[in-house]
Amino acid sequence: MLNGIIPIPSPVNEPVRMYAPGSPEKASLKARLAAMLGETPEIPLLIGGKEVRTGRTGKVVCPHDHGHVLATYHQAGEAEVAQAVAAARAAWREWSEWPWEARAGVFLKAAELLAGPWRDTLNAATMLNQSKTAFQAEIDSAAELIDFWRFNPYYMQQIYRDQPLSVRGLWDYVDYRPLEGFVFAVTPFNFTSIAGNLPTSPALMGNVVLWKPASTAVLSGYYIARLLEEAGLPPGVINFLPGPGGKVGNPAVASPDFAGLHFTGSTGTFQAMWNSIAQGLPNYRSYPRIVGETGGKDFVFAHASADLEALAVALVRGAFEYQGQKCSAASRAYVPASLWPALERRLKELLAEVKMGSPLDFRNFMAAVIDKASFDNTMSYIAHAKASNDAEIVFGGEGDDATGYFVQPTVVRTTDPRFKLMQEEIFAPVLTIYVYPDRELDETLALCDTTSPYALTGAVFAQDRSAVLSIFRRLRHAAGNFYINDKPTGAVVGQQPFGGARASGTNDKAGSAMNLLRWVSARSVKETFVPPRDFRYPHQGEE
Repeated sequence: MLNGIIPIPSPVNEPVRMYAPGSPEKASLKARLAAMLGETPEIPLLIGGKEVRTGRTGKVVCPHDHGHVLATYHQAGEAEVAQAVAAARAAWREWSEWPWEARAGVFLKAAELLAGPWRDTLNAATMLNQSKTAFQAEIDSAAELIDFWRFNPYYMQQIYRDQPLSVRGLWDYVDYRPLEGFVFAVTPFNFTSIAGNLPTSPALMGNVVLWKPASTAVLSGYYIARLLEEAGLPPGVINFLPGPGGKVGNPAVASPDFAGLHFTGSTGTFQAMWNSIAQGLPNYRSYPRIVGETGGKDFVFAHASADLEALAVALVRGAFEYQGQKCSAASRAYVPASLWPALERRLKELLAEVKMGSPLDFRNFMAAVIDKASFDNTMSYIAHAKASNDAEIVFGGEGDDATGYFVQPTVVRTTDPRFKLMQEEIFAPVLTIYVYPDRELDETLALCDTTSPYALTGAVFAQDRSAVLSIFRRLRHAAGNFYINDKPTGAVVGQQPFGGARASGTNDKAGSAMNLLRWVSARSVKETFVPPRDFRYPHQGEE
């Protein structure tokens, strides 16, 4: 065994590549995109380090060109979940006893592999499979995932260093044990970095994982799994199980070995899984850890003193980058009447310049929503706004799914602060604005706080510092990530730990030690160097 306390390198956020015209990184990425478009891999399950093919297959397509099949993938069911549970159980015996430095080394190596030889592959897969532009893919599937794999080991070391007081004659310490059983990681389509972090953060802490990726993001998930293999992750520690939610999730949660859920997805799905877990409590070895980040109805609240240009740019970027398919995307805005005429004009000017199309054209700001279901759902909300007497389409409002699932950036103005589009998550490029009388600032702040059940992200725009302070206080519980004079998206690992409360999740802050603490079970140890040899106490010496 190694004698020495090995420090984890102090992490620094990965620089984001800009892919400027004529740059080597742009040429390299375009070459990988071209190659990937000519490939059609058959993606297996990965269970205990072995490829498993079920014969039940699904297709991986480009949302912006849904006739193009990128890959086929095999789907897991109850039998494969049982295999994965057995493989995870076998891997746990060794992995849970690995020195923490060795576990850290796996993910530190994974970060370097992604920063170097795997960068183009994961970015290209994200662009093609999830229809992200090059820049959106770069900040997600490259920079943010690299940051998770560099910062999390650093936070792990901080946790292990947190030890109790020892007085003379005693030695007190805490053993941060992994959970007994497996963690079930359920990951979304919209962020490749989240797909990479949800299974690996529990694994870093000594746990084993069953990982079900979103069916609309299997290609990028598969490459993450292969990258981790190259980084030295032992077989069975993370088992890759694409497939229908119920076919994978129900037997996973029903297993007596189920020890935790790490989830990002819809509020309804999370609540249903929580209910299933509650019903299964008598069957589990211990109470499962439940960590979830769910929906959002994220707001921008503008004060009369707001910088108009900064506000307009924040709304365009915050609402329409990645087609609004971010749980943090600006989805509703409150604008004072004194600002609205100028803001409306400026929004129309900016949005007229926004280009939409294939991410293969680097000039495009937006691409397609993820699938047919998303497209149809979005258009139903737009149709509702068009048909309502309480709303008008300020910009956009059209969609076309003939080749890809394209929805125009759409701005809706409503006269009803509790209009359907002000309350419900759409997860699409639709921004709804309520214009409030300047004199009704307090009343409108109350509306902002209570209209939606969510509390994920929010932003305030104001140049008046006293107004910032007042709004900050009034909306204290309305968002887990709060932004002042900035769009409500773009949390950076190590800088803005991410998560929300209310219907938005458990707020266990990905990108910080708070999340990692959920994946350990602490054992307090007390060692007495010279134990007492007499049961009597001094007070017993006289009556």
